[in-house]
Amino acid sequence: MKWVYKYFINGLIIIVPIAITAFVIKNIFSFTEYLLGQFLPVYFPGLALVIVLMFIVIFGWLSSHWLLRRVIGYGERLVGTIPVVKFIYNSVKQLSTAVFESQKLLKNAVLVPYPHTGAKSLGFVMSELSAPLASKFSEEHVCVFVPMSLNLTAGFNIIIPRRDIIHLDVTSESALQYVITAGAVMPRGNDSNN
Repeated sequence: MKWVYKYFINGLIIIVPIAITAFVIKNIFSFTEYLLGQFLPVYFPGLALVIVLMFIVIFGWLSSHWLLRRVIGYGERLVGTIPVVKFIYNSVKQLSTAVFESQKLLKNAVLVPYPHTGAKSLGFVMSELSAPLASKFSEEHVCVFVPMSLNLTAGFNIIIPRRDIIHLDVTSESALQYVITAGAVMPRGNDSNN
């Protein structure tokens, strides 16, 4: 019976994310369709998709202005005072930030000797050291962000010699999955689906 349990868990791992994603998308479009039916005299198939995409772009554009950034910051602080809602909002925000910004921010996965020389931790090479920092070292050093498992917004920035880092040929998405799942999902190579 162990194989039934194993396959049941594997099935859940595949079906639950797909079901949640489909549920969220369906509800967003259903809600948009409902609003459009209430306020717009014109309707055609696909209108909800166009409206949702336009709303996302407009909201993203507005969020780059200082006034809306302050309003969003105030809203996030307000949400941060509600215990259960705070957990859900922060979890979803962290996950979406990791997924949508992973290509830009966390693209160079490496192994570094952290927290001591006998251990290796997965990290991401960040921007080049500034001149004031680089001038303090006799050899080339790099800044590496070592995220905490299950929480990509927390971690440690360490500055180590470039010779001590081991570059990994893995996708940034699979490296992030490794961190988010606390090592349950191992990183996959760039050239394979392993």
